[in-house]
Amino acid sequence: MACWAYLRVSTDKQDVDNQRHGILEYANARGLAQLQFVEDTASGRKKWRERQLGEMLREMASGDTVIFAEVSRMARSTLQVLEILEYCTEKKLQVHIAKQNMVFDGSMQSKITATVLGMAAEIEREFISMRTKEALAARKKDGMILGRPKGPAARTKLDDHRPQIQDLLNKKVSKRSIAKIVECSPSTLYDYINRHKLQAE
Repeated sequence: MACWAYLRVSTDKQDVDNQRHGILEYANARGLAQLQFVEDTASGRKKWRERQLGEMLREMASGDTVIFAEVSRMARSTLQVLEILEYCTEKKLQVHIAKQNMVFDGSMQSKITATVLGMAAEIEREFISMRTKEALAARKKDGMILGRPKGPAARTKLDDHRPQIQDLLNKKVSKRSIAKIVECSPSTLYDYINRHKLQAE
């Protein structure tokens, strides 16, 4: 059974080295050998299924083990952390979190910890909802028009990638592949290409 180690790569090389060191120390103490390291360079703002993390978990087989340096390296919100743990439980993957010395393996202790995380996620969801409602009410009171302006946005994040998109279209790269390269959903790319009438030259 394979043992995987996940690294969230940032611009701080020391941070990445610390993650690797912490995982290796933990693995040696637990007798977990032959680690396969997976480095994820995608932004933590992206949902876990769309990152290298999602691809890694999909490739893993029942009984495999994955080690994270710490909980915060899994995702940026408790909600996503819980979703990852639920996915791993359904797939019968063992999850180790080195810094917190936690193991999710279907045992009673791991189920209790997951329940506590679930409660924390529910509280977080309530706080987010409350803050959103309060912010919207305050803006409405100040006379601000809520919601997105009608019509297409004057500028989108893909505008900066337009030369690259055009170049890839010219090279006959598939639109789905281009969407991965510029880190957007295929539907967003299709809409951008159609709106700006881009095509291979």
